[in-house]
Amino acid sequence: MSAPTPQQGRLAHAPVVLRGGRWWLDGGAGPIPASDPAFTAALDGFALSMAAADRAVANLHIRQDERPSVDPGGMR
Repeated sequence: MSAPTPQQGRLAHAPVVLRGGRWWLDGGAGPIPASDPAFTAALDGFALSMAAADRAVANLHIRQDERPSVDPGGMR
């Protein structure tokens, strides 16, 4: 089983973008490839954590939408 990989695109609220499996620092003068293995590994981990958090929030919304709007028993 292979390790999960982050999805392509911009990392939320950060000036970095994952394109073609490579991280790029997105500055005003144009993109610069990120080449430090420790830094890119940290970006991978952060991107995977953000994706997991997004999935968890989406699951909470789904579960919340599945609850009955009226509690027939009165109090919980």
